Amino acid sequence: MLDKIKSLSKQTLIYGTSTIVGRFLNFILVPFYTNVFPPSEYGIVAVIFAYIAFLNIIYSLGFEAGYFRFASGKEIGDEKQNFTQPFLTILCNSAFLSAMILIFNSGISGLTGVKDQNIIIYSAFILFFDALALVPFANLRLKNKAKLFATIKLINISVNVGLNLLLILVFKMGLVAVFISNLAASLATLLILSPVIFRNLTLRFNRELFRELWKFSIPYLPAALASMVVQVVNILIMRYLTDVQTVGIYNANYKLGIFMMLVVSMFEYAWRPFFLNNAKEQGAKELFAKILTIFTGGASLVLIILTFTIEDIVKIPLPYKGFIIGPKYWGGVIIVPIVLFAYLFLGIYTNLIAGIYIEKKTKVLPFITGLGAALNIITCFILIPLWSITGSAISTLVSYVAMAFYMYIVVQRFYPVKYETGKIIMLLSINTLAILIFNFSFGQMWLGYRLILAALFSGAVIYISGLFKASRLFQKT
Repeated sequence: MLDKIKSLSKQTLIYGTSTIVGRFLNFILVPFYTNVFPPSEYGIVAVIFAYIAFLNIIYSLGFEAGYFRFASGKEIGDEKQNFTQPFLTILCNSAFLSAMILIFNSGISGLTGVKDQNIIIYSAFILFFDALALVPFANLRLKNKAKLFATIKLINISVNVGLNLLLILVFKMGLVAVFISNLAASLATLLILSPVIFRNLTLRFNRELFRELWKFSIPYLPAALASMVVQVVNILIMRYLTDVQTVGIYNANYKLGIFMMLVVSMFEYAWRPFFLNNAKEQGAKELFAKILTIFTGGASLVLIILTFTIEDIVKIPLPYKGFIIGPKYWGGVIIVPIVLFAYLFLGIYTNLIAGIYIEKKTKVLPFITGLGAALNIITCFILIPLWSITGSAISTLVSYVAMAFYMYIVVQRFYPVKYETGKIIMLLSINTLAILIFNFSFGQMWLGYRLILAALFSGAVIYISGLFKASRLFQKT
């Protein structure tokens, strides 16, 4: 079991290092935007990218997940057929959808409230190029080419960040520069991936594979859409219930959840190929159970340390003029621990989903994510009028908690695993207590006291989850 966990850890380290560096480069844009743009303008960026996030799912048709499932098992068709058919399906769908956006550009611009129609045009091409990169990136992950995958991702982010700084600071292009930079990064990424694409294309068509891809992937589409509702619909509802300035403050502080999102993202990149490749191994279920405990413990450490220090982190002055987050956005810092906790539950959900893929039960995903989406929408309309951005953050947490809990109940029917639920409940309780202390003492507790609390809570997490014990075992091997 230890060898398997070490294998996952090495893959996670590669993905994680690149993800951390990449997300850090990308995160530079948050303090940059919040020190350059007022909340009202940054809110517009948040709203447009919320729409793009939804459309990304529709562009893919869920075929990235289908590629993972059938290319990993090689049950139907050969390697090139498993690559070509999802890739060309996404290509045709993306070309059609982007063409529709370009044709109805004026109407879409009026509907979204964006005065500059060029932003809509750039967004259409961003969506197209990003969709075409999905299957090639999945191919690299499935073949464990983590270093190449990481390098291309870093190039994408570097181009995006570099152009943002150049076009906004030097050429004074304003908001439109944000979208030009994203477009250039997406195009550069697709060009770098082109050898992967052409190397795997074939003219041979496999009707059975295509039929199975549709049967597997389409149920994933509403599930993915529902998942995206949980992630970004808050921004659109908040825009409806409040104003663009409030959206800007919320989005800037929500982005500070990047620290937990990094943990979840780098785990997910390595986790899906890992559980698909090890599902048939003896002791797989015991392995998966131990991994969930270790993940929850590690994520809890991140949450606790950040919860007790985030007030000071956002006020760190930058080498150039400004702070980690512009002063106009500081009032929203109170939502950060709630967002971190929500992402932690997303990580638990990500771990539990293994049984769904292994047993090919993706048809249940729309019900699970649909529950989260429905709860998010309902609680947003209830809590945002009461508590503004804090209500929005709580609605996200409620959604992820419900999804993780429902996923646990459902997956136990198809793929029962004896998870260490007692330890996990204790870890989640410690996180809850830390967040409550933060909220009741926000802006009032001296940093020294908060660091002492962070040390005490972290010690409890390490003891309960067995993180120290696990690290010693790694060192011995």
